Amino acid sequence: MLKRMPIGILLMAVALAAKSAVAADSGLKTGDFVMVCGDSITEQKDYSVLIEDYMLMCQPAANLRVGQSGWGGETSWGFRDRMANDVLPFNPSVATTCYGMNDGGYGPLSNSNAKFYRESQTKIVEMFKKAGLHFIVVGSPGCVDADTFHKSPEQAVVYNKTLSQLKDIAHEVADAEGVAFADVWDPMVDVMTKAKAKYGRDYDIAGGDGVHPGHNGHLVMAYAFLKGLGCDGTIGTITLDLAGNKGQATDGHKVLSFQDGTAEMESTRYPFCFHGANLESHDSTRGVLEFLPFNQDLNRFQLVVTNPGADRVKVTFGKDTKEFAAADLAKGINLAAEFLDNPFSEPFQKVEGAIRNQQNFETPLIKDLMHNLMRYQEFAPAEADSLKRIQAALIDRDKTEFAASAAAVQPVRYTIKIDAVK
Repeated sequence: MLKRMPIGILLMAVALAAKSAVAADSGLKTGDFVMVCGDSITEQKDYSVLIEDYMLMCQPAANLRVGQSGWGGETSWGFRDRMANDVLPFNPSVATTCYGMNDGGYGPLSNSNAKFYRESQTKIVEMFKKAGLHFIVVGSPGCVDADTFHKSPEQAVVYNKTLSQLKDIAHEVADAEGVAFADVWDPMVDVMTKAKAKYGRDYDIAGGDGVHPGHNGHLVMAYAFLKGLGCDGTIGTITLDLAGNKGQATDGHKVLSFQDGTAEMESTRYPFCFHGANLESHDSTRGVLEFLPFNQDLNRFQLVVTNPGADRVKVTFGKDTKEFAAADLAKGINLAAEFLDNPFSEPFQKVEGAIRNQQNFETPLIKDLMHNLMRYQEFAPAEADSLKRIQAALIDRDKTEFAASAAAVQPVRYTIKIDAVK
């Protein structure tokens, strides 16, 4: 006869099975709706916009939708108490969270705040699971700026220690619940250290107030969450055979024609594009690229050229021309990294404009309209059915706003010209 399994081991086995079931259902799927949740840094609508840029244009999966639910001054326990009313009615299938900046109390981490943070993060994950979300990414807080936070490097050291401790708690919660984790703190500190070494101490990665990043810090945050969301970074590969006048491309890209070294192309999948010529400004996303492996990890738009008939080859992509060794082109170069100004730059900005309009609408939608419905319900319970109809109409309006963002992604036609250097 088999021996009876001790109850402790049995419970552990059940827990591990549940954890494995969640992990097995992770990853972005066709048609997913990703809700980006967080405090005032999320409400800035910058890293959340960059995430939506990536979901709609770089397309790690088909037909993705994104919304943001940022709330200034919020803690994890504040979000826990409002998510059932303000977020879950939208029926997201994926969520990211970014809490901790306010949870730490802007000083050394107290035992009570650490306890509240752990319990709230756990409850948030449990509520998302109960609502049927199949993929949850628990994000850590970012860092504060080493120089601009309270204008005191000493206070920045203290609070960055607190934020690092909260990062570890968030990671532990994610592991215990069998969900994904996005480390925001470490890459922000790493990029901040390297960028200040190059540009000087006045260069801020977490904004002029030391808390709210500019575009540079938000790109680092987006990088962390996109990695947490499991994006593999493959945008596409174009292969051109000069000797055979043949061209081919992977999904999302078409070679319309290829003759005499000139390829006429059409793409429905964009590489990620960056802005800001002044690299020393926190408004530039380009200024941190040499310290952040965004292009290597998340933005690989490969061009492979074979049989060029020369040791060196000129490639013209958009308005710019660069020269490469034929051996490097045979292996493939990353057009997104080599040509920051390219035929996708302008279409990318147009789509981003539509996304910003959508996310700007979502802030009052959630903070004012959706959130205050619970107050009407409290004082006018007889109007419950009317309030449900209003809620449904508001959610439908958000779908309309998102549809405008998705419709802005149009096929881009462009030319790639290859010239052998004689």
